Parts: sequence; C-alpha cells; structure tokens
Amino acid sequence: MKPAVRPQKTATRANAKTGAAKSSDAFQRGVAALAQYIQREKKTVVGRGHVEDLPDGTSVRLGVFLSNHKNRRDRLTDQQLAALAELGLEWAH
Repeated sequence: MKPAVRPQKTATRANAKTGAAKSSDAFQRGVAALAQYIQREKKTVVGRGHVEDLPDGTSVRLGVFLSNHKNRRDRLTDQQLAALAELGLEWAH
C-alpha cells in the first residue's frame, strides 16, 4: 500500500505578503502584551498558560508566544530580537 500523495501548496505573492503582515502584526501584539505584563508584574517570567488581555480587547497567549519565539529565535529578525531584548529577555541578546 502506497501512502497518499499530497499536492504541494504554493503561495501566491499576495498570500505570502498577507501572511508576513499578519505574522508581523501578531508579533507586535505579543510585544505589546509582554510590555504590559512587565509593567504590571515587574518581571519577565511568564507562565506558559498565561493569557494577557490588551486594551483593544484582543487576548494574547503570552506564555505560548514567548515559548514559541524562544524556541525559534534563530528565525527571528534582528529587529524582533532587539525588541524582545529591549524588554529584558536575556535569550534575545
């Protein structure tokens, strides 16, 4: 029995740009949520299950955001690493 062959997905330029914009927006929300958390709690350690609510009504799964970005820090841009380092995250240096 042969495994099913999945068709390869190809992103159009418009979809790739939209995806990058969404990713950038999500990153900015994560940074805003982290800044808000640090200002209130005076620490950078966040529990994995913590959800931070932003003033605009959006919720950010901050613990997951930090865990994912720490694990994938080799894929972050210099600007993203600098933004996280500026907030005091040692692993972003």
